[in-house]
Amino acid sequence: MSEIDWIARAGAKPKGSRPKYFEDPATDRLLSIVMALAGEVGVVKERLDTVERLLDAKGSITRADIEAYAPDREAGYQRGLMQREFIARILRGVQQDMESLEMVESSVEDVSRQLRDG
Repeated sequence: MSEIDWIARAGAKPKGSRPKYFEDPATDRLLSIVMALAGEVGVVKERLDTVERLLDAKGSITRADIEAYAPDREAGYQRGLMQREFIARILRGVQQDMESLEMVESSVEDVSRQLRDG
């Protein structure tokens, strides 16, 4: 297995232009940082889940046990659910904004329909 040099990779110039989601580039950079941190926390949560499962099963573990662990079907399902819940909590504000926009959009459509149908 070859090791990835994350420091060199972080300094590499991207191919193409950076995606722009907001007017202020600083907000885009902040979003990028937050999402990278969320990804790292997700990895830590999975690793902690591995440690807890191994400790429950064996009582004591080694780093090799952690590295060799492969979740069974049920553990994989529970991890998937854990990750979906984690992402939902992180993105709840975005979801609320989208729900608010949908309500406004549907209200505008209702008013337009009422005006049209008189």
